[in-house]
Amino acid sequence: MTTTILPGAEPLFVNQGPDGVLVLHGFTGNPTSMRALANRFVDAGYSVSLPRLPGHGTSVEDMMTTNWTDWSSAALAAFDELAATCARVVVVGLSMGGGLSAYVAERRDVAGVVFINPIVRHPGSELADGIQQLLDSGMESFESIGSDIKKEGSVESSYAATPLRCVLSLFGGLDDEVTPRLGDITAPALLFSSREDHVVTPDNGDLLVEKVAGPIERIWLENSYHVATLDNDAAQLETNALIFVENVLAS
Repeated sequence: MTTTILPGAEPLFVNQGPDGVLVLHGFTGNPTSMRALANRFVDAGYSVSLPRLPGHGTSVEDMMTTNWTDWSSAALAAFDELAATCARVVVVGLSMGGGLSAYVAERRDVAGVVFINPIVRHPGSELADGIQQLLDSGMESFESIGSDIKKEGSVESSYAATPLRCVLSLFGGLDDEVTPRLGDITAPALLFSSREDHVVTPDNGDLLVEKVAGPIERIWLENSYHVATLDNDAAQLETNALIFVENVLAS
């Protein structure tokens, strides 16, 4: 196992206020993609947790030893740690972090949820079957899915390859433990969806709008791809997310 953490991929935990925000990064990414957003919440006076999910922020080889159970358990543990000192906690997640945010919101009393281009459903048997065929042929990874960013010069710190078994584990976790319980989410939600996203299809956001039981607002990002927190709409996203958090925690 690799013990060296990639530069900037360190977790963040700031305990400074009665209300908290849990921030979750995406698949093969690490806290760098969410750090600017997390710091906005810190600057606003909230307690903030930005964990580095198991197998992330070090090496692909490390990630290959982890699965959905590890990531979802870490997300729940991070929420519980923050909730132990905070009266209310909002959960914020990008991509797989959005799926994990849904997972947490289905199982804990969250004050609100912010989804950023989330994946919350299995993309279908055709893709999963194709990945299984690659695994059967001896291939353990394929090209990176990171840095889907429109902004020139902006690069995500993510793995240079995508571990295939981990992809299937993610799909299975969503199918078994997230999608069936979306109706259990009763907290207010804010959903950011990029008009053009080359990683996660927009029907994931459509499903959230259809299924979650609480009030949900959808904001379309017109000038960003998947990693919107590092893209052209990042400032707009941060401001709207902060307003949402302030509103739900003030109610």
